[in-house]
Parts: sequence; C-alpha cells; structure tokens
Amino acid sequence: MHPWLHFKTITRHKLMVMHYCFRIGLYKQGLLHDVSKYSPTEFLVGCKYFQGDRSPNNAEREDTGVSLSWLHHKGRNRHHFEYWVDYSLDKEHVIMGAQMPRKYVAEMVMDRISASRTYLGDAYDCRQPLQYFLKGKEKLWFIHPQTKKELEGLLRILHDHGEDTTLRYIKNVYLKGGKRK
Repeated sequence: MHPWLHFKTITRHKLMVMHYCFRIGLYKQGLLHDVSKYSPTEFLVGCKYFQGDRSPNNAEREDTGVSLSWLHHKGRNRHHFEYWVDYSLDKEHVIMGAQMPRKYVAEMVMDRISASRTYLGDAYDCRQPLQYFLKGKEKLWFIHPQTKKELEGLLRILHDHGEDTTLRYIKNVYLKGGKRK
C-alpha cells in the first residue's frame, strides 16, 4: 500500500488539470476535476495498485479482470468519452458513443496533457498526448465520430504548435463555438 505516494500523484495531477482548465476559462471543471479519485472506491484501489508510472486501474484490471475503480471513475467524470456511451437507437449497434459537449472535450485534452506530464515527468513533450491517442485510436469504435475527430484535431494542434497555441485556440475559438474540426 502506498497511500501517501498515491495521494501526492493524484493531487499533483488534479492541480495540474485545474491550472490548465483555468487557463482556458473552465473554472468549475478545473475545481471539480477528478474529485471521485478521493472516494474510498477509487482511492483505496489506487493505494493498493500504485506504481507511479501508470494508472493503478490497469494493474487492478490485470490482477482481477476488471477495474471497479475505473467503472466508478468513468461513470462520474464527464471528461471521459466512456461516460458518454449509451444504448443505440439504430439497428446496427447495441451501444454507441454520444457526442460530447465541447467543454468536456476541452477538459479531456487538459486531462491528457496533465496525465502525460504526471507519468512521464521530465521526459514529457507536447507530442506524447497525440501519440498515446493514436496508439489506441482504432480500438475506439464506441467514441462518437465527431468527438474523436475533435479530440484528435486538438491533440494535433498541441503536437504541431505546442501548449500555448493550443490553449489559446481552445479558449478563444473551440469553446466559443468556432468551426468544428
């Protein structure tokens, strides 16, 4: 068990997301980001499976076959596209992804930047969030196509132009309803 190390890691991540959310004008989301990680359902799993360089949820999943912590987390945090999975009304799919509101897509980008910074430390550069996304992109059949397109577009801006340009674009264009990418 590593309660102090886990607490420090999730708090560092939360404060970083808060900083980025504040920079793009998402104050309430910045304050409330990932508060469920401090609940017993998530926190105790994080302490038990803490490794410091990846999510404890992956270790829980490998150990038990399912991550109850992740199921709890994604069901309470709208910045995860998994939160937006619902039954489909079409005849082709049982479940499908609903389109995410832009403010949650923007928070998801802040989350991905902060997670990369937290787990990679000094090895972080602004290309990693896109590289991580592209590694698993083909498996993301349940994310709404428009949400996937927007997320990838914002991560490409980050990759090609850096954080300051990306944050300015998200705040001044994307969140104000500018043309969807």
